[in-house]
Amino acid sequence: MEYEVKTLDNGSAGTVALPEEIFGIVPRQDIMARVVHWQLAKRRAGTHATKGMGAVSGTTKKPYRQKGTGSARQGSLRAPQFRTGGVVHGPVVRDHGYDLPKKVRRLGLISALSQKVAEGKLVIIEAASGVAKTREASAQLKALGWTSALIVDKDVDASFLRAISNLPKIDLLPTVGANVYDILKHETLVITRSGLEGLKERLA
Repeated sequence: MEYEVKTLDNGSAGTVALPEEIFGIVPRQDIMARVVHWQLAKRRAGTHATKGMGAVSGTTKKPYRQKGTGSARQGSLRAPQFRTGGVVHGPVVRDHGYDLPKKVRRLGLISALSQKVAEGKLVIIEAASGVAKTREASAQLKALGWTSALIVDKDVDASFLRAISNLPKIDLLPTVGANVYDILKHETLVITRSGLEGLKERLA
C-alpha cells in the first residue's frame, strides 16, 4: 500500500510502499494481549520478600515444657502465631518472566503495526533529526498534532533525543526496541524512512 511521507515541518516528502504482510493484516487482539502480558511480567523486579520462620531473629529454645502448663504446646517463639514470628507463605525473591515463542512475539508486533494503520494513527516521516532545542521540538510536534507519540528510527539521533526527552508522552526508540506495549500505549506511531527499512529487515 502507498503511504504519504511527511516532514517535521508538516510538509510532504513523497510516498512510500508499506508491505501488506507487516502493515495490512487483521490485528490479533489476543496475541497482542499475550505479548503485553509477557513484556510486563519480564519487567517486574521480583525483589519482594518477607522473612519466614527460619529467617526472623529470635531464640531457638522451646518456650516452656511440653506438658503440665495448661497451655497449648509450643516449639518456638519464631512460629507465625507469635507477634515476632515469621510470615507464612509470604512472597519470595523470584523471576516473574517466562518464555514466549518468537513467532508469537513477531505476530504481536505485526498486529500492533497493522492496528495503527487501520486506526489511521500511523505517520511516516522523512527523518527524526535537525532539531536540537526542546522548545523547537515542542512547537513542531504541536503543529503536527502529536500529543502522545512513539517515534521509531533505525539510528536514533542523539540531539533530537535530547530535544524531546523532557516532552511528556513523546518517546523515541530504535527499530530493535520497537515493541507492542509502547506502540499501543502511545496514540500515534511515527516511523522514519530508515526506521521503516529497519522494521522490514527485522520482521522479514
